[in-house]
Amino acid sequence: MIIPEESFSKFLKALKFASVKHKDQKRKGACPPPYINHPIEVMQVLWEHGAVRDTNILMGALLHDTIEDTATSQQEIEQLFGKEVLQIVKEVTNPKYLSRQAVKQKQIDDAPHKSPEAKQLKLADLICNIQDVSKRCPPLHWSINRRLEYLDWANKVATGLKGCNTRLEQMFEQKLQEGRTYLQVSH
Repeated sequence: MIIPEESFSKFLKALKFASVKHKDQKRKGACPPPYINHPIEVMQVLWEHGAVRDTNILMGALLHDTIEDTATSQQEIEQLFGKEVLQIVKEVTNPKYLSRQAVKQKQIDDAPHKSPEAKQLKLADLICNIQDVSKRCPPLHWSINRRLEYLDWANKVATGLKGCNTRLEQMFEQKLQEGRTYLQVSH
């Protein structure tokens, strides 16, 4: 598949923007990689496993944590990448004013109402997160039980995302089962 030059330029612009915004951040965990690896991996899951070719979704993947985790405004995203990308990013951005527990419940409640684009992005994000939480690079000080609780919560969110992308849904189920098996054996 040949990607149009204009689309590829926008994509590279999003990659550079995200890498600058996340430059001083690391993922949480015992083996914390640079944070930018996470949005790149989410985009890679969409492309390789979900067969997503929509540039707005792929740019949204690269930018999905910028508003939530950096000093990035909605206006910046809209101005640089357009309303469509901003809408996708907003749909997967957690409100900063809610408690962690309220955010988790909001994600479960909102999942069925997201756009198809945001559903695919959220599902790819969950796939990457459950791999990290279960075995690749779990957060420090998280017990096996807390990690299993995260997988249960992720499954509740994913239930609301059904119907967005069969390939991503199958991958989620596979990674969820692998994560549960790994944690139960470790327990």
